[in-house]
Amino acid sequence: MIYNFHNAYCWIKGGVESGMAYRAKIFRNLGLDAKFIFTNYFPDRNIWYETTDLGFQDSEVIWMYEFFTDCNVSPVTYTLKQLEDTFEENNYIVLRDGTTVRYQFPDLNVYYLAYLADDQSDFVYQVAMISNGSMLRQDYYTYCRNYSEYYYPADGQAHLYLRRFFNKDGSVAYEEMIEGKTRFYKFHDKLLYSQEELVEYMMSCIHFTKNDVVLIDGEWGTIDKAAFLQNAYPAKTGFIIHTYHYLYSDDEHILWSEWFEYIFSHPEKISFFVTNTETQSMLLKDQFRKYKGLDVRVETIPVAYLDRIRIPKNARKKHSLITAGRLSADKNVNIIIEAVVMAKQEIPDITLDIYGEGVIETALRELIAELKCDTYITLRGFQNLDDIYQNYEAYISASFGETFGITLLEAVGSGLPIVGFDIPYGVQVFVDDGKNGFKMSCHTAKGLSDGIVRLFTKSDIEAFQRRSYEIAQAYLETDIEKKWRAILS
Repeated sequence: MIYNFHNAYCWIKGGVESGMAYRAKIFRNLGLDAKFIFTNYFPDRNIWYETTDLGFQDSEVIWMYEFFTDCNVSPVTYTLKQLEDTFEENNYIVLRDGTTVRYQFPDLNVYYLAYLADDQSDFVYQVAMISNGSMLRQDYYTYCRNYSEYYYPADGQAHLYLRRFFNKDGSVAYEEMIEGKTRFYKFHDKLLYSQEELVEYMMSCIHFTKNDVVLIDGEWGTIDKAAFLQNAYPAKTGFIIHTYHYLYSDDEHILWSEWFEYIFSHPEKISFFVTNTETQSMLLKDQFRKYKGLDVRVETIPVAYLDRIRIPKNARKKHSLITAGRLSADKNVNIIIEAVVMAKQEIPDITLDIYGEGVIETALRELIAELKCDTYITLRGFQNLDDIYQNYEAYISASFGETFGITLLEAVGSGLPIVGFDIPYGVQVFVDDGKNGFKMSCHTAKGLSDGIVRLFTKSDIEAFQRRSYEIAQAYLETDIEKKWRAILS
């Protein structure tokens, strides 16, 4: 069995999560059993919707907090009728507004707010119970009640002090007691004093063998690293690096990234490291030799692959740009918007579509409104882009840090030229400067705008598209399968 641990999932579908979903399909193709274990806290919506959007199968997903119950990851099927059957008070008023249903209990001075999966169904995923203006409890459902949160009022706010997790029959599986930032976990036969201990307990319950493989997707979160690796024994352990691995180096010293400081100080605990590019693999090997005097196993396996090359059946929209990914500050989508606004002065019919979701979406909408560019720049939300890239003429990136860049790969796989900043490793991997795009040394909106104008006014777009297809050939699914088969054998 292959166990994949991700400790820092923020319920935003980014490169790490997408890469794990790609890997899940590889393991399926190879006939390997794999589990993907998410050990961090609580999503805004049912985890099933997050993982299904990314392409995971239900049987592959383990959410740590559900691991200790007999419930399974599933879509929401719990109905309003089932909820109403649990009410002890029969005197209530029902008001529905879209995806929210309010139950008012006049005799109790209490009301419930039931949140529905969508405005067309009666499926309930969350119920809030409010009394005298204060939150008392919130219940969370899939096909049964999975867990409840309990609150007490203080200083005009509701303070969470308890989570209770349930089995299918409604019995309590365990409880999480909360005091500020401290967590305690109460089981029928034991008390755990931290989230780290909860992870360790879960790992001890799995009973790893020497035939198992534990893969760690490079962000540790709050996990105790030494205890994690100790509990993974005797399984083979692989560490997958998704980002820059060091901050500074000179002739005698190196400062590793905080994500990797512990593990790079104890490389003997890891069976193999995996990076996305040969450039990063060679650099890491050289750094271990130079600063640690060690030869470590570092393999290059791209985090993503192409199932096929995609060639459009219809003409691409002229002067159309696409960018995609997590909407977060490090992706610099604001710079892309500003660059396209500048480029419009020379390319009047230019358009930009932005795909993705994230914490800065509102700020981007405000910027689009401020710059009055909403007629040609559009936020498209999160979508499956497999057959969308090919509708556009080019891809644009402003990220200052990509160790691979899944969307860059997907773009060249659909024949798109790329304009982006000349920063390791993503754009440097997928852009043959002047032949399928431009790597801009000026890391500003003006620099990006110059690249766009140069692409659309002074370049042979069809030749650039052919070169992108040539680059994409090295990343077909069968090649990545061979790499994983070799490292796991």
